[in-house]
Amino acid sequence: MSRFIPLSIPNFEGNEKKYVDDALEQGWVSTGGAYIAQLEQMLAQYLHTRNVAACQSGTSALHLSLIEAGVRPGDVVLVPPLTFIAAVNPVKYQFAHPVFIDCDDSFCMDPVKLAEFCEKECEFAGGDLKYKKKSVKAVVVVHVFGNMADMDGIMDVAERYGLKVIEDATEALGTYYTEGRYAGKYAGTIGDFGAFSFNGNKIITTGGGGAVTAKNEKVVDHMRYLSTQAKDDPHYYIHHEVGYNYRMTNLQAALGVAQMEELPEFVRRKQSNYEEYRSEFEGFRFAELMPFREGTSSNKWFYSLRINRDKITASMRDIITELEREGIQTRAIWGLINEQKPYDEEITYQLEKAPYYAARILNIPSGTQITRDEIRFVADKVKRLLEGLANE
Repeated sequence: MSRFIPLSIPNFEGNEKKYVDDALEQGWVSTGGAYIAQLEQMLAQYLHTRNVAACQSGTSALHLSLIEAGVRPGDVVLVPPLTFIAAVNPVKYQFAHPVFIDCDDSFCMDPVKLAEFCEKECEFAGGDLKYKKKSVKAVVVVHVFGNMADMDGIMDVAERYGLKVIEDATEALGTYYTEGRYAGKYAGTIGDFGAFSFNGNKIITTGGGGAVTAKNEKVVDHMRYLSTQAKDDPHYYIHHEVGYNYRMTNLQAALGVAQMEELPEFVRRKQSNYEEYRSEFEGFRFAELMPFREGTSSNKWFYSLRINRDKITASMRDIITELEREGIQTRAIWGLINEQKPYDEEITYQLEKAPYYAARILNIPSGTQITRDEIRFVADKVKRLLEGLANE
């Protein structure tokens, strides 16, 4: 193997070392320091929102959102089956019940099926939506791979039934609507809450880390308070609520400030590289590069090939293994959450497209460092492999 092209790795070509060294020299490395506030301000400005709280992960951002949404033990939260399991695990943290709603062709939650579930399977009276006598409190909407969900349809349903909308924008920092009633609105700023992730493979990274925002800026202040163990008096250790160790460290934030400076360029590269791939796969019979929603500008975080299963019957594991031998790192889309052991007895609703795409999607290298030559190399190897595997 003469070369290796990774799926997606961090890109540190700006002021990362400078700012991290500065934080080290100042001695502010933990959950206090100026870089945390600076990162929060940069995120708020970029997203055109009033208040953002930096936290330890996208998962913690989702958990804090569920707490503020009033989700309590025994409640129901409507969730997607085709995403990373961390989008749903916080529902269990609250001892609530997830109900899995199918996706549409964007891999994001289908608002039509969401509406049908609420109308046909639930009872709505006195402003309270109930499913089998359990209160339905919220819906978690994931903008999968940077593809904006149909927020028009989802918000209509949520407003009709009084549901809190938690946007999992952990893969969609930089994605926004260009048309319609939400034109100019970024992923994570349309619903009641928005969660972001800065994990190592995301479009920007703080190593780990995440952030959370909300329509109500005072709610963001409360989430920030909860994320620091709900300290009311840090000198005498007085606490009036149960808090969490969810605050981002200053060292992570220093990295994040440098990454935010580069975010517009990272988005530009992702979009440009996607167009290169689209050109390479145009007209290819055995796989299609999946599009992003019209009327949006996507950060195009991950690129997805839909394998033609009428012609290719080889397992995704075999395809990934063969490409790895060629020096190309790829991955399958996630296993459906409702089929995982912790969730295999939970309720699902009309799952059709989620299992369809789970069996067909292959993610290909999408890092911001990838070159045009590497894109052509990846496309050539993928096409040659699939042509060799085709049943015809």
